[in-house]
Amino acid sequence: MIPSFRSRAVPCPRSRGTRSPLLDLAAASAAVLLVLAAALIGRHIEKTDHTLHVGWPPLWSNWNPHVGPGTPAAVAVALAVVAYGPVLAARLPWRALLGAAWATAMAWTWSLALVDGWHRGVAVRLTTRYEYLQVIDRFHDIPATLRDFTHHILLGSPDPWPAHVAGHPPAAPLTFVLLDRIGLGGGGWAGAWCITVGSTACVAVLVTVRRLAGEELARRAAPFLALAPAAVWMGTSADAYFAAVAAWSLAVLALAVTAPTGTRTRCIAFGSGLLFGLTCYLSYGLTLIVVIGAGVLFLGRNRVRALPFLAAGAAVVPAVFTLAGFNWWEAYHLLVERYYDGAGGIRPYSYWVWANLACTVLITGLATAAGLGRVGGALGRGRHDLLPRRTPQGPAAPSPGPTAHHPNPATESRGPAAETRLALLVLCGLLALLVADLSGMSKAETERIWLPFAMWLLPACALLTRPRAWLGAQAVLALLLNHLLLTGW
Repeated sequence: MIPSFRSRAVPCPRSRGTRSPLLDLAAASAAVLLVLAAALIGRHIEKTDHTLHVGWPPLWSNWNPHVGPGTPAAVAVALAVVAYGPVLAARLPWRALLGAAWATAMAWTWSLALVDGWHRGVAVRLTTRYEYLQVIDRFHDIPATLRDFTHHILLGSPDPWPAHVAGHPPAAPLTFVLLDRIGLGGGGWAGAWCITVGSTACVAVLVTVRRLAGEELARRAAPFLALAPAAVWMGTSADAYFAAVAAWSLAVLALAVTAPTGTRTRCIAFGSGLLFGLTCYLSYGLTLIVVIGAGVLFLGRNRVRALPFLAAGAAVVPAVFTLAGFNWWEAYHLLVERYYDGAGGIRPYSYWVWANLACTVLITGLATAAGLGRVGGALGRGRHDLLPRRTPQGPAAPSPGPTAHHPNPATESRGPAAETRLALLVLCGLLALLVADLSGMSKAETERIWLPFAMWLLPACALLTRPRAWLGAQAVLALLLNHLLLTGW
């Protein structure tokens, strides 16, 4: 007998049909116009003033139509996800879906990276003069290097660090130093690490969405997370690895604030704090993940109980690096000085403050632009669902104790309320990205720098109707970008 999967099929929440598909197309069209404006105006600025320092505005890339050994695989993965992704996402058991999403994201990222060939697409990406593998030999004495780290950040300092090493706290280069120490040295292993770990970010986002907004929306988001255009830059960039660590810090936090209270939950909250601390020592800008973390806490039931253990865990990594002699704040201020001494001081803020958003369109796709339009509608319709309610008899009832019943996240949140919770999570990701944009410390190259924030915009696609059409648009965009441009990351 062939088992039926009909009972696992996920119905479309009724509220998604209240928005006309024409409005989705209008949002996607506006995103296309933004990218066109950034390209045309950017080319004019670069031609006349030479101040953008990118080859194909608004991206750090060059026009170079090409195919490669990864082309057939990339097309095959795209066709398979468009044809079968939504159905399988609805029918697979949850744990099998998570495994399938990770496998698909890896296949998609590897195939896109190999469009440029193994050497150019993977093996040498992290070995250029800007990258982390250039400094492996300088970490032969790790404690001494950490104590001396800030003395080599400025361009005028003796033996200054390469751009990416100077631009990040030492946990970033230390990752590749430790890989080298265990025998996984060289660009090939470094690239494989970033792709393999980076691909798990989609799983972390799915876990978070399921816990906070219910399984229906997580299942609908799964194909879009696995087939994201961001994969063009996740293979091969260290920022893919950073995105995964940041995403798992939020996923573990979501587990902590939605689970029954107890010793295990406190340990989970502590683990989330450890990952938050590591995230901040991988990239200075990823301190903004706290904006999304605040949204996760707001949507969780046990946020008050989890917060002390989260804070305790978050203090561990900073304490270790501080005791080792690295001063995070001093290093950050030196980085700002170096940033404005280099291209950051030349690139015009008046262009990049909006052209960065065009880069975001290219890494998240037109489906996400349409989904963000629906996010606004969901928040408008369901804003009252997010506020605590008072019963007619008096104040709200006290929080349930450790033995209280906690609903299954697969069924606890459905329909408009679930969409509102998802919309709030996506909004927090958008706010973190906008703060990074307005800071002026992200002028260009945001197609890789903002990968950790972009992952949290993609769940907006769960609100769309006609998922296959939008998945097709996502796939076509990624294939065109990877085959027409030679990206720098």
